[in-house]
Amino acid sequence: MSGIERILAIAGNTVREAIRHRVLYTLVFFALALIGTGVLLASLSYVERERILQDVGFAAIRVFAVAIAIFVGIHLVHREVDRRTIFTILSKPIARSEFLLGKYFGLLVTLWLQIAVMGAGFVVISMLAGAPLEVAHAAALGLVAAEVAVVVSVALLFSAFTTPMLASLFTAGLWLIGHLSRDLRALGAQSESDVVRRATEAVYRVLPDLSAFDLTVHAARGLEIAASDVVMPLAYAFGYATLVLFAATWIFERRDFR
Repeated sequence: MSGIERILAIAGNTVREAIRHRVLYTLVFFALALIGTGVLLASLSYVERERILQDVGFAAIRVFAVAIAIFVGIHLVHREVDRRTIFTILSKPIARSEFLLGKYFGLLVTLWLQIAVMGAGFVVISMLAGAPLEVAHAAALGLVAAEVAVVVSVALLFSAFTTPMLASLFTAGLWLIGHLSRDLRALGAQSESDVVRRATEAVYRVLPDLSAFDLTVHAARGLEIAASDVVMPLAYAFGYATLVLFAATWIFERRDFR
């Protein structure tokens, strides 16, 4: 069995385990409920009802997809270590890097399936409410999936060397800061201190720029989206997730499970 086949086997098993996770279904249910609540919120406004509906819908999909990525992702490695099944798995001809990558791709596929379910609910509710649906909406959902790919890699990185509680706090904090990194750099650029400007620029370069994956305004308001608005964030997500997974693998291979 080749390395790719071993990764796919672990990924498939991870998908089956994640699908049985009750938290996953609970969060998806609340996401769909919140998307439906957008209809009620939109009905309270006399203007831009469709935009309010779709703003709420995209926010629900993004927040709950990230929540699933954090709460399920941080337990992928810890569960195997806590149950001591990690020794059985690694006693077989499976490299630690293959194990970690299999876990990553398995959870990522599961999350993309959940985003597809939530996206289908978003489409149905938008059609029932008479809200327009365009290519921009598909692009916005695609970038949510790319953002989740980055978040899952970060969750795996922290779970490779710390406890689930700390990993969840670190990942959630990094996600929040990632959506504010552009604003922090802009504020730092206005500072008279050269140290502050360099520090905020360094933070922006190191931390993920998650605001690059947010096309909600463009989709909800029917604004034109250039090809670069989609291609560049996708390339950025691939590159950033790859670097984080390299770091996670390096740490995981040196971890002592005794």
